[in-house]
Amino acid sequence: MRFQKQNIFVLLSLTLFIPAFTSAEEPTAGEKLFALQVKPILEAKCAGCHAEDPDDLQGGFDLRTREAMLHGGEVFGEEVVQPGDATASELMPLIRRELEGMEMPPKQADKLTEEQVWAIRDWINEGAPWPNEDRVAEIYAAHAEGITMPTSGGLSESWTNRKYKPEDLWAFQPIRTAFPTLKSAAENPIDQFIAAGLAEKGLESAPIADRLTLIRRATFDLTGLPPTPAEIEQFLNDNRDDAAAFAALVDRLLESPHYGEQWGRHWLDVVRYADSSGFANDYERPNTWRYRDYVIRAFNNDKPYDQFLKEQLAGDELIVQAEANGKPLSKEQETESLIAAGFLRMGPWEHTGMSVAKVTRQLFLDDITDTVGQVFLAQPLQCCRCHDHKFDPIPTRDFYSMQSIFATTQFAEVETVWLPEENLAGMNEDKAYHKKKTIANAEMLKEVNRQKAAAEAAWFKEQGLPYKTRFEAKKAGAKDDELPPPTIITPEQYGLERIGRKWENRFSWEMDRYQPIAYTVYNGKTRVPKSNYNRITKPNNPLKDGTLEQTAILGGGDPFSPTVPVKPDVLSAVPNGLKFEVPDEISGRRTALANWLVSPGNSLTSRVIVNRIWTFHFGRGIAGNPNNFGATGKKPTHPELLDWLATEFVSNNWSIKQLHRRIMNSEAYRRASSHPNPQQVAEYDPENQSYAVFLPRRLEAEEIRDAMLAASGELNLEMGGIPIRPDMNLEAALQPRMIMGTFAPSYVPNPKPEQRNRRSIYIHNLRGHRLPFMETFNQPGSEVSCELRDQSNITPQVFALMNGQESHDRSLALAIRLKQENSSDTEIIKQLYQFTFGREPAADEIQAALNHWEQMKTVHQKTEITPVDFPTEVVREAVDENSGEPFSFTEKLFAYEDYIPDPHPQTIDISTRALADICLAVLNANEFIYVY
Repeated sequence: MRFQKQNIFVLLSLTLFIPAFTSAEEPTAGEKLFALQVKPILEAKCAGCHAEDPDDLQGGFDLRTREAMLHGGEVFGEEVVQPGDATASELMPLIRRELEGMEMPPKQADKLTEEQVWAIRDWINEGAPWPNEDRVAEIYAAHAEGITMPTSGGLSESWTNRKYKPEDLWAFQPIRTAFPTLKSAAENPIDQFIAAGLAEKGLESAPIADRLTLIRRATFDLTGLPPTPAEIEQFLNDNRDDAAAFAALVDRLLESPHYGEQWGRHWLDVVRYADSSGFANDYERPNTWRYRDYVIRAFNNDKPYDQFLKEQLAGDELIVQAEANGKPLSKEQETESLIAAGFLRMGPWEHTGMSVAKVTRQLFLDDITDTVGQVFLAQPLQCCRCHDHKFDPIPTRDFYSMQSIFATTQFAEVETVWLPEENLAGMNEDKAYHKKKTIANAEMLKEVNRQKAAAEAAWFKEQGLPYKTRFEAKKAGAKDDELPPPTIITPEQYGLERIGRKWENRFSWEMDRYQPIAYTVYNGKTRVPKSNYNRITKPNNPLKDGTLEQTAILGGGDPFSPTVPVKPDVLSAVPNGLKFEVPDEISGRRTALANWLVSPGNSLTSRVIVNRIWTFHFGRGIAGNPNNFGATGKKPTHPELLDWLATEFVSNNWSIKQLHRRIMNSEAYRRASSHPNPQQVAEYDPENQSYAVFLPRRLEAEEIRDAMLAASGELNLEMGGIPIRPDMNLEAALQPRMIMGTFAPSYVPNPKPEQRNRRSIYIHNLRGHRLPFMETFNQPGSEVSCELRDQSNITPQVFALMNGQESHDRSLALAIRLKQENSSDTEIIKQLYQFTFGREPAADEIQAALNHWEQMKTVHQKTEITPVDFPTEVVREAVDENSGEPFSFTEKLFAYEDYIPDPHPQTIDISTRALADICLAVLNANEFIYVY
């Protein structure tokens, strides 16, 4: 009989050679070594051969108890371990792999590290003690509590005798509340902190940028859109002084509904928002768009960040607490809270018929533990899953204690109500095309089943058997040799049936997009999940069926190797005195975590969010890695400024909009991007950490697309609602996309331009099939949290802007707009510059554009244009995996039957087509795609 791996070391703790110690006794060095290092090594490296199967112990060497271990094995007997004398113990040359043919562990890939060998050596020299499970738990608890903060005299001894540099533990230090006396109440305190740093470097700052630069910078920054010519004119003609006029501009932009779209997008990067699950099937998540819109509303309403945090971590629990307090929430408030808790499910996750439930469950728990660590605490925790963090004061126990908070968190899609703010437009049209796909697929399946039935009936008739179908025969008790062979069904029938069944399931689930369902969580026992082929429902009694999970430290991170049980808790390195009150019930753990995160004494949460906001404004954080305040992250360049901002943020009711005002009204933000003495900056501040100048940035992928649509006049500013599908190059849209066992349906755009041309935040974000244009311009994937987007400069970006269909379509639409709104060529060029650069062109720019326009007219007179043929179906070639034979199937692309294309050059006059080339050049200019 084989033992389950997770029970091996439970048995170890029950059959001991050494009696248990009382909790009043101080653990010995040997006991600490066993609990913290040796025991995990034995579990991970030795149990498979020497403990897992008592009927098949390799070499007769038994590691289930200390007594059995000391008896030795078939080769070395009692000499294998000599307590107190590692030199005399034959185990040492075995684990050092010094005896050829007797190396332990046998596989080279599993060999022990030098540190692991030393740990076993030291343990043997300490007498090879083997404390019981309770004693091990006590040692672990003391191990975690032994983490200490740096003092003025240096670092104290820490757990496992590690020492950490004081500068690496800066994030765990209490936030400063006393700051140097500010020189002037009128001056923005941010500038006073920055000025101190400039003075240390001997640097002067750049002057304040001109108004045109500032309105473009601020408008893109806060709304992700370019300022209109009218807005520019109003700001340039504002008679107030520069600071007052800019402050008014910032206030106006913060009240724009498009502010929430821009800053909501930043948050969605951090939390890894997507409309599909990723992995092999990449199933759609039909209702995650409601979370996206919740985030946008939260930013627009300036929801206090502490409340924003609580709703996302524990929205479902807030509903329960309100009922318990006799103040139940309204249906709309309940819906908002449930949608917010969808944050907990934003990561990629999938469970199929081939998955192991315990593994997929553990993947979620590991993922959400690490995600919460990065998003709210800027502490990547994933390294602690298998071992104590090597660089930061976070032991493995902390990782699993944090994970225990989520041990009762379960998935559900819950029926709610539509919120008054939610945009339901476009649903009927989208649903109509979805139904067409569903009906066509059902008809294909029906025909395949008809053919199969006919083939089976013919076979039974030929065999003289009284049946018509395989099902009927099996029900009647027919033997295997009385059933039709698989070969009566053709490869095409097999293949089409597989596709049809898969799509039947997908299409049915995707209909949930049009219902008021919240993609959310609840608290309860863990049930063995069904394959996630459809909606996960919440049971009427969440505590009736399933397992009430008890979290334990997993040896090597293996869900089948639990070791020491842990209780819900938080990072032990956060300053002492910050209480974490865990409720006795299974509900309320996440609320307790949220309350702890926003407690006044927490040194991390407010620092993390103000650093994120600063990062998105300046393109770099005060602490350079917004997701990592640990030893491997970049240290703060202005630590006092970071603490002052965090203090102000909390005192201003966690208001992000007020934080924007503080930052953007500083001179540091309003500085020019060029310095009067660039050589001085290069010499004294080569890494640009002083804020002597404002660093220019390239527009992000969504901003480029939205800005082109705004310039062409095509941008639809309708907010919220189900995801939209813009045009995608046909070769990318129609490429075969594999999902488990078959193909995914093809990508098709929305038929109407007004839907395709909405803002990019509303684009259907499939993990397995992203827009090539977005990927080219560094839109991050949604597998891991993105703290800050890359700004690479690569050749494909040149091709995408100069040769890509997106930029050509926008250029032609812009040319048509310009011709419609102006009567003279000169006015056309002037307006082109206003729409794209926000300024009047110089005389030589006008002349150069006019000359090029004339040249391109000549070119277009000789150019033949091939019309675009939009397909209404696509034929796929595949191989049936049952027979290995090829087959084909035809997919109907119903959206293209009613597709209204963008203007095509073939239907446009030569002059406008030539003007489109001028527009294309302008849309490729740095002045268009960069903010200075």
